[in-house]
Amino acid sequence: MLAHFKSIKTVLFLMTSNYTFIYDGECPFCNHFAELLEIKSKLNNIKILDGRKNLTLIKSLLDKGYDLDKGAILLKDEDIFHGADAINTICKQINNPSSSLLSLLSTVFKSNKRTNLIFPLLVRARRFALISKGISISLV
Repeated sequence: MLAHFKSIKTVLFLMTSNYTFIYDGECPFCNHFAELLEIKSKLNNIKILDGRKNLTLIKSLLDKGYDLDKGAILLKDEDIFHGADAINTICKQINNPSSSLLSLLSTVFKSNKRTNLIFPLLVRARRFALISKGISISLV
């Protein structure tokens, strides 16, 4: 009976956890993913922040070793996920999104193996897109 109570408590905790997804608003891929998360993911407990508009926070995270140039950052209560871990963690929270693209992306990135394989290519694509637009890849 106690084990059942603990599992219910765990589920309730996971349902009430607060997430903050921090991305590069100048990156077209990051921006589109963040928009999908905000509008189509059906996650109620997520806050989406453009890192370029929150430089104080970005500097604070960089001082802790989390560089937005190397990938999105996900804050979950007191935990920090970065890069592939951030994408993998948030995608595991998405169930029945109202977008077929987000459904595909969340399915692909729910796998740690696939995320770790694909993510470095996404970072390179982000850098290429920013350089081609004449925008600095570094936020600070």
